[in-house]
Amino acid sequence: MKLAVAGKGGVGKTSLTAWIGDYLSRQGRDTWLVDADTALSLGSALGLSPQNVPLPLIQDEALIRERVGSGFINLNPQVADLPERLRVRTGGLDLVVMGSVAGAGGGCACEANALLKALLAHLLVERDQWVVVDLEAGVEHLGRGTVSAVDGLVVVSEPSWRSLSVAARIAGMAAELGLTRQALVLNRAENGSTLPDIPGLPPLTAAIPALTGLTERQLTSPSVLDLPERPALDLACAAILAALADQEPQPSR
Repeated sequence: MKLAVAGKGGVGKTSLTAWIGDYLSRQGRDTWLVDADTALSLGSALGLSPQNVPLPLIQDEALIRERVGSGFINLNPQVADLPERLRVRTGGLDLVVMGSVAGAGGGCACEANALLKALLAHLLVERDQWVVVDLEAGVEHLGRGTVSAVDGLVVVSEPSWRSLSVAARIAGMAAELGLTRQALVLNRAENGSTLPDIPGLPPLTAAIPALTGLTERQLTSPSVLDLPERPALDLACAAILAALADQEPQPSR
């Protein structure tokens, strides 16, 4: 199964990506995580030190020129060898750090975008492993259609009107691309939290409270793994995966 995790910035989607990947790995699944976020923080969330996080593909100008060229660019570059070339292994997981064109800096982004899209499509369509993609914040990535090949979308939100409104917009744009297998995860939820009446929200699949273990950990380490609350997080991950597996895809409207 190939999953994408999306949501408004700061809602905890990178943490959830790490938790899902860690859960799958401990279930014996061959799992790849893809950091396609501008913030590039998935590696640190997995406990990697800065020197062990690979150079993001978006910053590898030599590789971009090698595969895509410049001027007359190759829109169908060869990427089959890149996952093994770019990955780093950590805790039974394979991590590929791609980045996002939104964070590419100056210059034309056409070449970088062509390579990013080709690699992501290869990982999502042509590989048999489990793949979980941490997408950039907001909805722009869905406008580019880069997640149309995934099997399910996990939309993460905090219990606030603004965050849930963004979640509904993300869900709507994904549905327009035909991605109708969706699950809503409410992060930092309080007991008894109820959702406001915002049209378009996916089904609420899991509610994760504020984690004391994570709050204490963040003072000394960026890792979000091996928390005291891991059993509860495992239950949330299992619920998300089961919900997405059980949903039948529907035609886009």
